[in-house]
Parts: sequence; structure tokens; C-alpha cells
Amino acid sequence: MREQLGKPTRSNEEHANSTQVKPHNLHLFQGAPVIAPLPGIQRTTVVIKLPFIEAGGMSQLTSAFRRSIRRLTWHGRQQRPRTTGIERSVSEREAKPEKDSSRYSGQLFFEYLVVVSLKKSGDVYEPQIAYQFPKRENLIRSQKEEEENLLKAIPLFCFPDGNTWAPLTEYESETFSFVLTNVDGSRKFGYCRRLLPRGGGVQLPEVFCIISCLGCFSLFSKILDEVEKRRQICMAVIYPFMQGLREAAFPAPGKTVCVKSFIPGSGTENIELTRPADSRLEHVDFASLFKYLSEEHIIDIFVSMLLERRVIFLAEELSTLSQCIHGVAALLYPFTWQHTYIPVLPKVMLDTVCSPTPFVVGVQRQFLEELQELPIEEGLIVDLHTGEFLKKIGDEKDLLPKKLYKELLNTLQNQRKTCQSSEELNDLVTNTFVLFFVKIVGHYSAHIKRNREHIVFQEKEFRKSITSKSIRSFLKDFMVTQMFSLFIEELQGHPFAEEGFFQRKIKEYNESRKKVK
Repeated sequence: MREQLGKPTRSNEEHANSTQVKPHNLHLFQGAPVIAPLPGIQRTTVVIKLPFIEAGGMSQLTSAFRRSIRRLTWHGRQQRPRTTGIERSVSEREAKPEKDSSRYSGQLFFEYLVVVSLKKSGDVYEPQIAYQFPKRENLIRSQKEEEENLLKAIPLFCFPDGNTWAPLTEYESETFSFVLTNVDGSRKFGYCRRLLPRGGGVQLPEVFCIISCLGCFSLFSKILDEVEKRRQICMAVIYPFMQGLREAAFPAPGKTVCVKSFIPGSGTENIELTRPADSRLEHVDFASLFKYLSEEHIIDIFVSMLLERRVIFLAEELSTLSQCIHGVAALLYPFTWQHTYIPVLPKVMLDTVCSPTPFVVGVQRQFLEELQELPIEEGLIVDLHTGEFLKKIGDEKDLLPKKLYKELLNTLQNQRKTCQSSEELNDLVTNTFVLFFVKIVGHYSAHIKRNREHIVFQEKEFRKSITSKSIRSFLKDFMVTQMFSLFIEELQGHPFAEEGFFQRKIKEYNESRKKVK
């Protein structure tokens, strides 16, 4: 039974009848990368039709996913639907904080809080939504269908482990996230906390999932801390806190919002929620990435993604997969990964890795044996548990120009030791990889010319203007990628866009070179 917090909302009979709803059309992108959006970014993605998932109905979902992903193709510079570009690596929200602060003004913190629990279905346990807040009333037909389709997709990503669960006496709670992208380009982030319910004895875990249009993992992680604290008292105590949060305005970068909440036995608490001042990095923490991988391996993964290859990550925990994959995607800034991106791949979608198209996916390590039995094409398989590659093409260290590779490696190895906080590490990593892009494509503006009513990018002149033969050779491969093409198209479509972080770094680099001369 799905309930509003503490209130019944739907009977089992109604739940069964909902199987007649039309298939769900969603692009599936897990984990928010997935930082801030810039209107107008284009991307080609996989449309995944999600039928209602019943016991024994997982094969339908797998077949639909396989058919959809095989249809994914990209033909040169064909027209593609525009989206909001939430996956714009480190961030496209590069405007100054005071100009950026209006982006989320008036936005609700979240759309839904749902609780997903495991229910016995034959010999296995299936995830189902047990609670929903708020319960929206008086929806028109299209809104009602959208809500139902969204709520049917959520359980799959709250429990991507498959039907492998059994009651437990102990379970360390973990936090992870996913992203659902609708066919119109709108995105919804799912912030999840998986834990055991209060009370002793043998129990099954449940997931508290906050659905929001806003990307800020650190902020929602703190909100989930408050939800978990109240869950240990009783479910009813969660309602007033979430209601107060829903009524509060989402803060601008660096700003704080205060939410009052009453807790029995403790009185009224004032909970302060502060948004990071640097909105470019509010959804990324590079510390996890460097905890599990060496600098050499991170660079190898970076260049593999840059040339749009296939990459599979393995880890024991969902939080590790989510954090690390968001991190490597952020290294691509100012470019954006344009292909299949599922940081936590549900077991029923495991054959996604058989796709001939580029992808970045995360697989739980418990499914390694099943993964190895699949016909996977060339690419990287990264084991975050051991910090090693289980599979590679073999040319990863030869793809980047030698000089630039050594500069990246030396900077990361030498300066990372001096970082005293995650903020310092984030700045170091961001600046290091942005400088790499400044050196190879920072001259792009000199080759964007206005031709009467059209804006033209001079590709040949752009590449030939580089004096280094090795960089020219690398650009020849990089310039045929979809991410480079869409980066240029965005520049052509917004020739008078406000100067952003990348443009400022280009200016700083050029000025420093003049001083040396």
C-alpha cells in the first residue's frame, strides 16, 4: 500500500490495476553529475520504455532497454533535441553567484519524498513504494500519468541489486543518487538513503528517496541525515520537517535557509541548510575518486571518456559507484558526456554493457561473474575495490600527447599531497584538468567567424594553428567526438553568452604567457 506519511492513499487493488498505464518514457541517467545546467545544451540519449514492474516482469524491462539502446546512433551533425544539459560535467552554472542566484528562485526543495520497501512476492522480494509525500490532488490527466510513471521507475533505482535480499539484523546506511531524464529534457534527481527501519530483530532495509529538480548532493545528504534521525523516532515526525522544507525557498550559492522542526522530547530545532558557495562543484567530491584509484588510472579513464569509449566501473557499494562516476564525468569540463550514463546500473539492465555504442555505467561487484559472461566489446572495466583495470584496450597511455600526460600526472601526484581539505582537492583537480583543455582547445574563439547571418567554426584552421604535432594528432581524434561537436554548436548558438569559468581560465593562461615573454 502506498501511503502519504501516516495516511493511506491507495489500495492494493488500485495498485494492481495501474499496470494498464502506458509505458514510461525516460532517459535514464544515474546519479547526478552532473552538476548545474545551462539552457540549450544538446545531447543524444537513450529512450528507455519502462513498463510497470511486477513480480516476474523484469524481463520485459530488460528487453525494452536492449531494444532502445540498440537504436541509439549518431550521424555526424544531425539535429538533436535540445535539453537543459544538467550533465554538463563540472558545471555550466558558471555565472557569478549574484547573477546565478535567481536560477532557482521560487523553486521547491523537492517534489516528493518516497519510502521504498521490499515486499515478499513468491520466493523473492520486490521493491515497492510504501509511502509518498505529498499526495498531489486534482491533477490533469497528463500530470497524473507523468506522476504515476515516475513513481513506477523509482523502486528499480532504489534497489538496483535485484532480488538478492534477505532479512538482516545489521546494515550500515548508505547514500547514493540517480537521475531520471524525461523525453522533454527535464531532469529529476533522486537522492537516496538506504537503512534498516527502527526497532530490533531481523528486518529488510528500506530507502528514503527525495525527488528534486535541483542538483546539490551535499545539501540533500544533510537533509537525509535529518530524515534518518526522525525515522528513528517515528514516521510521523518526518512529515512536519519535510513540509517545512517544502515551504522554504531553495538558497542561492553560499546562502543559508533555516527550517524549524519540532521533535518530541527535544523541542523545536532550527536546522540550517547552507548551499556551497561554488555552485560548479556542489555535486562532486573528488576525494572518493582518488581514494580508490591512482593518478595514472584516473588519467587513463579520463582520456577513454574523452574519446568516447566504453567504461564499466565495479564497486561493492552504491555510494562508491555514484561518487566516483560523478567525479570522472566532472573531469571532462567544459565538455559533457553525451552518451549512456548510468552510475548505478540495475541488475535487470546488465546487458546494457553489450551495446556497441559508448557508455559509462556502474555495476555492483556482486554481479562480476554475470558481467564476465556477457559479450562485451572493447573498453575499460575498472574495479574500484582493487583499484585496477580488469579489462583494457591497451593503448590508454599512448592516447594523450606525452608532454601533456606528464604535466597532468606530475601536478596530481605532487600537489595533491598538499591538499588539507576536500575543497582544496576539488580546486586542484578542477584547475589541473581545465588547464589541459585550455592548452589544447583554448584558442577556439579565434576560429569562430560570423559569415553574414551564420556563425562558422573553422575546423581545419583551428587544428592547424597548433604548433605541436602530437596535439594536432590528438585533436584529429577528439574533434570527431560528439562532445566536441556539441560544445562548438553551443558556442555558435550562443555567441554572446556571458563569460564563464573556462573563458576566464583561458584569459588567465594567455596573460601569464605574455608576462613570461
